[in-house]
Amino acid sequence: MSAPDQYFSPLAERYASHEMLTLWSPQRRHALWRRIWLALAECEKELGADIPDEAIAAMRDHLDDIDFARVAEHERRLRHDVMAHVHAFADAAPAARRVIHLGATSADITDNADLLLMRAGFGILRQKLINVLRTLAAFARAWRAEPTLGYTHLQPAQLTTVGKRATLWMQDLVLDLDVLDRFVDTLPFRGIKGTTGTQGSYLALFHGDHAKVQALDKTVTRRLGFSRSLPVTGQTYTRKLDASALDIIGGISASAAKFSGDVRLLQSYGEIDEPVEVGQVGSSAMAYKRNPVRSERIAGLARFVQSLVPNANQTHSVQYFERTLDDSANRRMVIPEAFLATDAILLLMVNIAGGLQVHPKRIRRRVLAELPFMATEEILVRVVRNGGDRQAAHEAIRRHSRAATEAMHDGGESNDLLVRLAEDSAFPLDAVDLGSVADPSRYVGRAPEQVDEFLVEVAEPLLGGTPDHGEGAENAAEVHV
Repeated sequence: MSAPDQYFSPLAERYASHEMLTLWSPQRRHALWRRIWLALAECEKELGADIPDEAIAAMRDHLDDIDFARVAEHERRLRHDVMAHVHAFADAAPAARRVIHLGATSADITDNADLLLMRAGFGILRQKLINVLRTLAAFARAWRAEPTLGYTHLQPAQLTTVGKRATLWMQDLVLDLDVLDRFVDTLPFRGIKGTTGTQGSYLALFHGDHAKVQALDKTVTRRLGFSRSLPVTGQTYTRKLDASALDIIGGISASAAKFSGDVRLLQSYGEIDEPVEVGQVGSSAMAYKRNPVRSERIAGLARFVQSLVPNANQTHSVQYFERTLDDSANRRMVIPEAFLATDAILLLMVNIAGGLQVHPKRIRRRVLAELPFMATEEILVRVVRNGGDRQAAHEAIRRHSRAATEAMHDGGESNDLLVRLAEDSAFPLDAVDLGSVADPSRYVGRAPEQVDEFLVEVAEPLLGGTPDHGEGAENAAEVHV
């Protein structure tokens, strides 16, 4: 918790998971810096640089015991964060003092660490995406055949099913997951490139031996878990990588916002509610209120994330020549906050999906209010099949539909179109024929089968088998509302 007299990011205080907060913590970031310094020194030594064994051992013994107070002292004096950590590392491992950061520029450390953090951040988001998909899969299976109004233009259209709509939410996330996986699978390391990316300092270290410089880049890259590095860089890796990462994160947030918007509308219709705590207060004045606050929070956080997406391209576009420093302060905020906010969004999404409350009776009432209109196409077919005049029947349906709509607008309790047609002596179908078209399940098309096919062909391979019922730590975790 923050001190009450100081600002503290709500993402850290209220929304994001402990796992994601730990990833972007100063401890994790700067311990990575030390691991990169160690890997660099080890590989330089293996290639013949004069680095004593005791220096390597000292560095290895002090990877995590970072004295942040000491770092702050150095930074006040040096006004350079990387050099402050170089000195603090040297204070902890004096036997390595003369070789820490040997040949390196700051971006050799900071940029590679950022790529490691982003890759790990995507791993956390990926698992949360899987959790959401698993939970929605259970929901879709449970409600695969429940008829509900479909909407186009926010107006009632042909019927679908509650489960089919859930697969639409899932499909968006499946596409997000595919883009995420392809990005992570192909993400390059910056590598060990030195100032302005020319590797000049390393060439000097190895007395002009180009092969050793190339080997250093490849060896450090592999040792830190990447299969390849960028072939060329300026002082930093191209900020297009940040833009690609933010685009993926923005896509996930957009999918979640679409889901949350649907839930908010469905709750306003009384068809489906997001979960609510027993003692949860909806309004300080209106005690009866039950508001979709979790879904609204997704919408708010998603809007924040999407506002960050263009930022990365804007930053890339002004990295003149080999680099400018106006990216630094910006990226310190934008990249971690984007991951933290998206993490919070997915926590909310799995919580909502695992506790959605469906109200079939309310859904059916709303279906029946529109169903007679949806049945008119089949009624026309029956008229013609029985030898009637399609055009005359069409005119009768049009006239009675208008009358039924006006009656409902004037307070009628139900849509009585079928009754009106049955009572019209000129209409060629009787009440029995007309009543047989009033089963909602006749108008959902292949929606139930589409649910089954989607779960078997798409969801289950991603989820590693038959989806469970969405119960687990993620669902049970407390969500601040």
